[in-house]
Amino acid sequence: MKRIVKSVMMKIYIVTMSENKLQKKLKAHMKPDTFYRCALYTEVIGIFKCATVLYAMKILIKYYVFLLLSSLVVSCNGQQKTKIQKTITTQETAVEQEDHDPYFAETTAISSPYGPKSITRNIIQDKKGNMWFATWEGIIQYDGKTFTNFTNKEKLRRFHVFCLLEDSKGNLWFGTIGAGVYRYDGKVFTNFTTKDGLAHNSIGCIVEDKDGLLWLGTMGGISTYDGATFRNLTIAGGANNNDVNTIVEDDTGKLWIGTRGEAFTYTGEAFTKIMNSLGQVFYNVRTLLKDQDSTIWLGGNDGLWSYDGSTFRNHSTNFTGSIYQDAQENIWTSSTADGNNRNWVLTKYDKRSRATPFEIKSEENMFFGMTEDKEGNIWLGTLRGAYRYDRNRFENFSQPTILIKEF
Repeated sequence: MKRIVKSVMMKIYIVTMSENKLQKKLKAHMKPDTFYRCALYTEVIGIFKCATVLYAMKILIKYYVFLLLSSLVVSCNGQQKTKIQKTITTQETAVEQEDHDPYFAETTAISSPYGPKSITRNIIQDKKGNMWFATWEGIIQYDGKTFTNFTNKEKLRRFHVFCLLEDSKGNLWFGTIGAGVYRYDGKVFTNFTTKDGLAHNSIGCIVEDKDGLLWLGTMGGISTYDGATFRNLTIAGGANNNDVNTIVEDDTGKLWIGTRGEAFTYTGEAFTKIMNSLGQVFYNVRTLLKDQDSTIWLGGNDGLWSYDGSTFRNHSTNFTGSIYQDAQENIWTSSTADGNNRNWVLTKYDKRSRATPFEIKSEENMFFGMTEDKEGNIWLGTLRGAYRYDRNRFENFSQPTILIKEF
């Protein structure tokens, strides 16, 4: 028996080592934003881990059954019942453990003077002035003094959070990768999943239209929620066209939709592909924005573009992950650096001259969602937590240091 166990453990070790090699290869060859969103990465590595576990289970079950049958020959009925009960308990425990994101950044603290240390995908400030962070550590709030991890505090499902929204009624919505969406009314968190009618449990974006209808971009199409019922929409063209990154509503009520595949507009009746002035389709649009002049901005694999209602204009060819407009009408973008995908750049396009971008910060990191707080500070999500930029210096809340930006 010892020899069998040793053999099985050795095979598991070999497969695990192969998995580690696969992770390194994926990270080296996949585009950085794709890797860290853990969409394709999660699926590939998840399948690989499943194969590892199933392989081990197959071998162990074979010998377990053999030993069980052997023991039944010499066991009494009471002993047989005891063994069956233990098997059921083990299976129930395994099911409970499956409701967990393997890429969730585990923490135990509820309150801390420091912010998230993991990937921080999006940030907003609510009407009360609290900052909220969608992170790989869960849902985190900052009241100006203390960071509170609500995933730990409220014992929510341990899946990383990707997007967030405060709706017109004051509810906060948090989209996760794997656990559906949470609604927080200030007192209670309510979890909605595919069991409630949601198209998919991985959520890329949440927006509210002018009529108060919620639109949720998922990895399985688009879901709308009217406060009582989910309604689902699918886009022709396969899985990538239904892996929705971003949605924005223009002045006419038309929706602009960016997916892992192509980009579309939706009038309520049909989806139409978005093409630039050269007749080229936009691919993997990661972020959309309607600015105060009603110009639509698009960022993704094809760089940074704007559309003024008649003409598409290209501003950058670098991969653009996020676009934001501040109260002074400046456009802020996070993108890869020229010729270097490891370095990311925070750029500002001044209201007075969109043609002249100003590089605010560049470092070996990844920059994600942005927001401006009521004091005019710009908050920026990164691979390692969040920065606050007061237009003079960057403060990194994941550690007690201040980063100075020289101009």
